[in-house]
Amino acid sequence: MSKEKKQVYISEMTSQLDKAEAVIVAHYQGLTVKQLDDLRKKMREHGIQFKITKNRITKLALEKTSRKDLSNLFTGPTAVAMSDDAITSAKILTNFSKENQNLKILGGMMGKDLLDVAGVKNIATLPTLDEARAKIVGILRSPAQKIASILLAPGSKIAILALEKSKK
Repeated sequence: MSKEKKQVYISEMTSQLDKAEAVIVAHYQGLTVKQLDDLRKKMREHGIQFKITKNRITKLALEKTSRKDLSNLFTGPTAVAMSDDAITSAKILTNFSKENQNLKILGGMMGKDLLDVAGVKNIATLPTLDEARAKIVGILRSPAQKIASILLAPGSKIAILALEKSKK
């Protein structure tokens, strides 16, 4: 790699690392090209950038960011997942590593918090933003549906319900 290409790589990695809300580092040694392509495809579908890195140059890029603490993870065949959604990227990588033992999650960073392997796996168990919204809507709709069904019930059912409530 020429000196100019190295400078371009460093500046691109610096900006990508700064913009990302979450950065997860993993070893990919032993994965086939097809497996890596499948993983990249899953990541791209969710707007996550998955990049195989050059360790020495990436460490230089990390020095210019707030993610300097990650530099000790860059040894061996390393790949980085960078995204704005830490939960989705952690879920995809964790599920993929369960299916393919050759992908080993090393750790990462969410916001300003440094994560170890257990931290990444804990984040993977959290509901995504869409799942959380769906649960909240379900909780809010439930009482309204019960009230509506009571109001639409025939008068005898309402009388029976009132009688049962008065006995308590």
